[in-house]
Amino acid sequence: MAETGAALRTVAHNVRTARTRAGLSLEELGRRAQVSKGALVALEKAQGNPNLATLVRLADTLGISVSALMQGPSEGRVRVVAADAVAPLWTGEHGGEARLMLTTSGPAPVEVWRWRLEPDEEYPSHPHQAGVVETVSVTSGRMTLVVDGTEHTVEAGQTATFDGDTPHTYRGSGTGTCHLIMTVHLPPGPTGTA
Repeated sequence: MAETGAALRTVAHNVRTARTRAGLSLEELGRRAQVSKGALVALEKAQGNPNLATLVRLADTLGISVSALMQGPSEGRVRVVAADAVAPLWTGEHGGEARLMLTTSGPAPVEVWRWRLEPDEEYPSHPHQAGVVETVSVTSGRMTLVVDGTEHTVEAGQTATFDGDTPHTYRGSGTGTCHLIMTVHLPPGPTGTA
């Protein structure tokens, strides 16, 4: 529980810092990100429990990566992250999960995610900011990737890429668990990572 509190304090600090740097009031950030002012006030006070969709909307609005909202100070030139050291940001109804492993630094950061989807379990994502490109590499099982209403089957050993500025959904398909690595390539921007 102490880890959760520390993580929430880091998110609170990073949201407040990015909002201030962007020159946005709580009201304006809330309006642009479609998050209530009350939820933002609680978040900046390190209270509440923001879900993945809220963090994605805030990051997109602030022009930074989700992990820039979640990461503390840099730990050096090389980072090694174990999957079990990272709490899931999404948990599905049947036991699936998504873990944001890390985000690369630089002018065009890349988020690296580990996903597990059970059959018929899905995660619908709203469109991201223009310039975001996602890549999914299925390591075992099979998934259905729905981009702008069109379904694409992606099987073990296959990789798909698409522009993330359109509605998209990840769905486990087949009879077994689907494991995949997803990367989110963020566009270069003046704010980069926090």
